[in-house]
Amino acid sequence: MAASVNYPGNLVFGLDIGTRSVVGTVGYRKNDIFYVVAQAVKEHETRAMVDGQIHDIGKVAGTIQEIKELLEDKIDRKLSEVCIAAAGRVLRTEYASVEIEFDREEVVTDEHIYELDAAGVEKAYETFIEHQKSDEKFYCVGHSVMHYYMNGNLISNLENHKANKIGMDLIATFLPSDVIDGLYSAVEIAGLKVANLTLEPIAAMEVAVPEKFRMLNIALVDVGAGTSDICITKDGCIAAYGMIPVAGDNLTDAITQHCLVEFNVAEQIKRGISEQDSVEYEDIMGLTQSITKEEVMELLQPIIDNMTTKVADMILSLNGDKPVSAVFVVGGGGKIEGYTTLLADKIGIPVQRVALRGEDVMQKISFQEDFVKRDSMLVTPLGICLNFYEQNNNFIFVSFNEERVKLYDNGKLSIVDAVMQAGMTNEDLFPKRGESLNFSVNGKSRVVRGNLGEAAEVYLNGETADLHTLLQANDVIKVVPSTPGEAASMMLSKIAEVTDTISVDIDGKNVKFPKFATVNGEFQTGSYAIKDGDAIELLNYYTVGQILEFLDVVLEDGQYVEVNNKKADEDVKVYDNFSFVIKNSEVSDSAQAESYEDLPDEDVVEEADTYENLADDNQEESVEEASVEKKHEQDNKTVFTQEITVIVNKMPITLQGKDSYIYVDVFDYIDFDLGKGNGRAIVTNLNDKPAQYMEELKAGDVIEIYWKEKDE
Repeated sequence: MAASVNYPGNLVFGLDIGTRSVVGTVGYRKNDIFYVVAQAVKEHETRAMVDGQIHDIGKVAGTIQEIKELLEDKIDRKLSEVCIAAAGRVLRTEYASVEIEFDREEVVTDEHIYELDAAGVEKAYETFIEHQKSDEKFYCVGHSVMHYYMNGNLISNLENHKANKIGMDLIATFLPSDVIDGLYSAVEIAGLKVANLTLEPIAAMEVAVPEKFRMLNIALVDVGAGTSDICITKDGCIAAYGMIPVAGDNLTDAITQHCLVEFNVAEQIKRGISEQDSVEYEDIMGLTQSITKEEVMELLQPIIDNMTTKVADMILSLNGDKPVSAVFVVGGGGKIEGYTTLLADKIGIPVQRVALRGEDVMQKISFQEDFVKRDSMLVTPLGICLNFYEQNNNFIFVSFNEERVKLYDNGKLSIVDAVMQAGMTNEDLFPKRGESLNFSVNGKSRVVRGNLGEAAEVYLNGETADLHTLLQANDVIKVVPSTPGEAASMMLSKIAEVTDTISVDIDGKNVKFPKFATVNGEFQTGSYAIKDGDAIELLNYYTVGQILEFLDVVLEDGQYVEVNNKKADEDVKVYDNFSFVIKNSEVSDSAQAESYEDLPDEDVVEEADTYENLADDNQEESVEEASVEKKHEQDNKTVFTQEITVIVNKMPITLQGKDSYIYVDVFDYIDFDLGKGNGRAIVTNLNDKPAQYMEELKAGDVIEIYWKEKDE
């Protein structure tokens, strides 16, 4: 751990939780300079975030925890609060104008301005709810004052002026609650509390477009991995926000499909071509390949064209269908070659007026670590920290379940903020589930979740409310904790596989047989109530003897059974889609057919009253024991081979000629061209799980091989 340091200012911890990586920044502001004392970056190991929204809260929380610990080690102190920013696929904006009229002329204080600001946010939210057509909950994640008014006239700063009436125009932004809830949950799991929440383009604006430039009509575009966030400034204020779910990951996805590689390898290829003329990589077949920068850029050109078209259209729409004077681009996605040139062309402004913003806008940023690369990717992380200083540092008190709670008021407090501050857990808020039912089917674990109970009851000042109801000072909140639901239960007949049948071609007629089900080694009927820990096995075959018993057929002297055109005794196993024929050397084929004329097409054999008469030693043999060993004489040597039957794309395929088989052997038996992907992804599954090409096969394995469309 680093030696203890006394910093001259209070440290601010900011996290940029992006689609591809998490950037942590710790620093303090002194004399208008922000000093960055420590910084750490870590990429997500999987695609835990998509389009700015968390998909795997646990994995994102783990990455945040690593960043937190790295920074704590550097600064030799614990971090408990963090500033974050939100992005997302569904961004909504709303405008509001409010006024406050005094009984007599008064000196305007910061308290009056805060009251005006809070009233503007509340009115914007009310207007948004009126326009909202779905039941989806949204959360105000940021707002900006467009204009202040004193006695009906524009003014840049109200404070300390005498006025009879003050007013403001405001723009507020809203995101779905699941986007915000995911961010808060990930941060809390990592042991942190949110000190400030803002919108990513607002954060980027703090660094890239200082207030002195906001008189100009400028567009800021933050091109991340999942989203491209947009801000428009004019007349000294932020005039509009926008977002499109197209960014750097779209480029990576195209490389993934073209090169037949996993996402992380494609990301390395994308970054590699910015520094070298060609990149080597290994595809999913394990083959070493090489691709040139020219090939990659030719592949990505249509996507870059589409990205810049959508961004340009959004900028023009937000700016009243008029071109802006200039565009500042930040974020990693905008660094791809040709992006700024195409964007300038689509907007209709000179190419010199669209540029990446990086080190040139960091004159008031001092880095204590020399290795930091000052480029466009740091603009948003730094802006998240700086935005903390722009928020109102006011606190309010509310009553929560008869206890006084102090809350930091950022102008958009809701009941959920009081809930978190009071320490009530999510388990007490949301309906609790009853106990789950855990069992296994054919060795694979299954879980049936318990029923949901009643959600928490929320009241504000004696009236029914919800967690997103806005708060004011001295509000009285009451939350009655949620209740658990009934424990899970399930009958054996409700398992999908139990209703499956085994189809056998008996003398040209398709006959269906119900599958046997055993629980903990004993046969059970469909009315059996599954218990926790039960091991359920479904046999996917019948023996010749069992089929004869179901058909109520007794072989006479001279008669025998052929399975798949081979003579078989009563212990031979008959799987789905096998053929089953009774042969009689003394009876003609026509006479034999007549003996089965009463078997209708698609006949379904009814389930027996009990399975006990069907039990024999062979019924508990596994599918893996279904291989048949053959002994051949070849070149005066004894060679042992085996045949196994597997199901490939719902058709039985018999593999033969080897003593064992692996997944890629299947391609020798099916008509499947690996070279015709056309940008699609190949899906290779073994028993409902992604397969390894060198994975060993066993009799009865179920295999899927097909091309998946890009957007699936």
